[in-house]
Amino acid sequence: MTDTERTHGHTHTERADACAPAASARSVAAHLAIVLGSVDPLPPVRVALDEARGLVLAEDVLTVTDTPPFDNSAMDGYAVILADLLEASAQNPITLPVVADLAAGTDQNPRLVPGQVARIMTGAPIPDGADAVVPIEDTDQGTEQVTILQAPKPAAHIRRAGEDAHAGDRVLHAGSVLWPTRVAAAASAGTSSVLVHPAPRVAVISTGSELVTPGSPTRRGQIPDSNSFLLSAAVAEAGGIPVRIGAVPDDDDVLRAVLTELAGQVDVIVLSGGVSVGAYDVVKAVLKPLGTVDFGPVKMQPGKPQGFGRWPATDSVPGPLIFALPGNPVSAYVSFEVFVRPALRRLLGQETLHRRTVTATVVDGWRSPPGRAQYMPVILTRRTIDADSTDGSADNIEARPASRGGSGSHLVAGLAQANGLAIVLEDTTHIRGGDLITVMLTS
Repeated sequence: MTDTERTHGHTHTERADACAPAASARSVAAHLAIVLGSVDPLPPVRVALDEARGLVLAEDVLTVTDTPPFDNSAMDGYAVILADLLEASAQNPITLPVVADLAAGTDQNPRLVPGQVARIMTGAPIPDGADAVVPIEDTDQGTEQVTILQAPKPAAHIRRAGEDAHAGDRVLHAGSVLWPTRVAAAASAGTSSVLVHPAPRVAVISTGSELVTPGSPTRRGQIPDSNSFLLSAAVAEAGGIPVRIGAVPDDDDVLRAVLTELAGQVDVIVLSGGVSVGAYDVVKAVLKPLGTVDFGPVKMQPGKPQGFGRWPATDSVPGPLIFALPGNPVSAYVSFEVFVRPALRRLLGQETLHRRTVTATVVDGWRSPPGRAQYMPVILTRRTIDADSTDGSADNIEARPASRGGSGSHLVAGLAQANGLAIVLEDTTHIRGGDLITVMLTS
């Protein structure tokens, strides 16, 4: 491993593969197409409703019963017969006997006859014979008898059975993400479990003998492993379940044993480091002979060296997807955002795979390498627009590089300040102040 690989050292440099001719490099779009072409949503499983938040439905949810299942009161007040109160007003109050007290959840159903009312709470069933509810604030709140100061409108404050949905109605479509309001809709429909695409389990491994657990004492040549924490957090944010393995040394046998053990336990393995041309590029040494993982340069900066494929199948069951990412932190993060995150979203059954983008105005320009798409970590801020200005072409957003060092793949402190990745096309080498640029939002 070179000194460059150990700088800020999150394992191995992202320098170009000197053994590969430039013509063999793929575009970002071509590599992403290979990745997504290898990924399908995980087979659906049935889970309890309280375990389904954030997952994607694999089938429609239909109501079991009418929602609500019975006529009920929308207010605390009194269930009444409208004809008794047509002349009621503050100047002409009408007093009637209270013959029942109906709380939410009661199964009582006293039939009202003319001249009777029932005190009723929100959500309680409307008793037979009643055809309106008078809010408690339009009365003297009596319990034995009540004086009513205003005539109600027909069917006032009554929620009708099936008003929200009828039995058999579809309340949620397959493909819907179960956010809290949708979980509530499924519960209201009488559903206790749902068929969903499960969250993928994703093992995260950093490679490099120089890596130690953060907080541990270090000797010369050792550095804290940050990539496994970075990528595990990114997996969780994308909706996956991270299984952080941490650092594995530059030892073929050790890495092979770790991967073999993980193969039957996870859906995806994400490695960082060991994918370039160094003497200790353990990831390539272990995975390339399998013949199921492809390594090669992608025309991007940072993140040129990439590996992607699967662990070999066992008993006709496909092995987990494998992403082999560069080791420097910015390279690993950019690679995750561009390739791994969309794949995890597809495994989840999500329809929206990619981050939202905005157009921003460049404040401080920079250079981009020719022939490679660049992903520059940037800080986005709202522009101050003159009141008379009609300029809305850039979403009123400004972008400036997050680090004075530009897009250097080791500049993790600058990465922490970034809230977007500016996307520079392959044929652009200069980005100048005032230029408009597309930015992928990352936070």
